[in-house]
Amino acid sequence: MKLPHHFLGEFIGTFLLVLFGCGSVAVTVLFSAHTGLFQVAMVWGLGVTIAIYATRHLSCAHLNPAVSVAMVFGKRMSLSKLPIYLCAQFLGAFVAAAVLYLLFADSIAQFESVNHILRGSPASVRTAQMFGEFYPNPGAGIAAAVTPLTAFLAEAVGTFALVFLIFSLTEGCNLGRPGDALAPVFIGVTVTIIISILAPLTQAGLNPARDLSPRFFAMLSGWGSAALPDQGLGFITVYVLGPVCGALLAAGMFTYIIEPVMNGKAEKDDCCCS
Repeated sequence: MKLPHHFLGEFIGTFLLVLFGCGSVAVTVLFSAHTGLFQVAMVWGLGVTIAIYATRHLSCAHLNPAVSVAMVFGKRMSLSKLPIYLCAQFLGAFVAAAVLYLLFADSIAQFESVNHILRGSPASVRTAQMFGEFYPNPGAGIAAAVTPLTAFLAEAVGTFALVFLIFSLTEGCNLGRPGDALAPVFIGVTVTIIISILAPLTQAGLNPARDLSPRFFAMLSGWGSAALPDQGLGFITVYVLGPVCGALLAAGMFTYIIEPVMNGKAEKDDCCCS
């Protein structure tokens, strides 16, 4: 492999992200371990922060195909590295889903038995949501009215906000950004905020690898078509195209509008940029 450290970093980082994040969903569904959306959102945010700290010396710690595509579009990463990043991210998420299933398989079976849920039936969305995502969120309590278009927009807007802030928090000419040592914390906080707002609509995926790989694992583990959010291609249009479109829009806006303004201000004010 040409760049093994990039592959290793993205694999480990995405594995940790999905293990912690989907794990928080699993224990909430099975054991009511967390009481409220914000607790789950916090675990996701902390998982992102820890995963970035653990792996950014190996790779750029994107841990998200939408972020990697945005980095290429924004000229922050070469196109030649993209296949390595994508393969590592999807594989890391799949392995994390397998580990979670290994840990909770007995508990899932007991939950299904107690609640008279036949795995693979429409009712099994209650356990399938531990892996892939659904719109509206099956665990949101009061059912939200979420059309495919609304779900697409939610994922696109959420990923736009995430990628825009990633670019902003790591831009050398942004004098308001935190230091490199603290940037992962603020990225994790961003994820927590976005999930806290959008999760009732779509479970706030924001990450094609986090959605597709665990979803496909669930399909292979008995849930079948019950692991899909609808009878169409919603898992592609909402949870893949939505994040990618939002990420590309954020990268384009920052790179071609915001960054030139920052650079011009930097030259005028004689501030230091990297």
